[in-house]
Amino acid sequence: MIKNILFDQGGVIVDLDSRRCIDALLRLGMADPEQFIGLYAQAGPFAALEAGTMSVDEFHRVLLPEFPANVSASDLDEAFQSFIVGIPLHRLQAITELRRNYKTYILSNTNPIMMNGVLARNFAQDGKTVHDYFDGLILSYEAGCCKPERHIFDYAVERYGIRPEESLFLDDGQVNVDAARNLGFHAALVPPGTEFVEVLRHELNLTL
Repeated sequence: MIKNILFDQGGVIVDLDSRRCIDALLRLGMADPEQFIGLYAQAGPFAALEAGTMSVDEFHRVLLPEFPANVSASDLDEAFQSFIVGIPLHRLQAITELRRNYKTYILSNTNPIMMNGVLARNFAQDGKTVHDYFDGLILSYEAGCCKPERHIFDYAVERYGIRPEESLFLDDGQVNVDAARNLGFHAALVPPGTEFVEVLRHELNLTL
């Protein structure tokens, strides 16, 4: 019996556009942002920020020399956050409905710049906060590793007492779905262009 639903953020709850981020960084003067920015995974300092091995201050210190001298840390953060297109309100409303019968969690690769900036603003669009939608947050930079590594799933189990066999994990990356299944979670892929409610209707016979 499923008691918990764990959501990836990007591509499941949050609409993304890596091209917007790359173009914004190019406009600021970064030579080759495509070596760092990908739709499913980041590299270099961007990956280190997500994995929690680099602080926001260190991130700024490492990356700002890649830009003209007039570019500030806030300019860099704004360009980076253009990766996020937004969160359609109907998805937040669906999560509110799910909480009537399930515990809900985020389990996501992300970073503190976005969580405290553009994502916080998007989760607040209906006068709430991210904590009004979820029973817990499993964030890569707090767990100290990124999906599909085992530790982030173990971190969820240990921190929130989640039993994998009672939990359904939704992700838009097959490698992450496979990793969760290998650890005993129920898991389902949310393909591009698919709403997670469609997947939940199939997996749990819901009428959302």
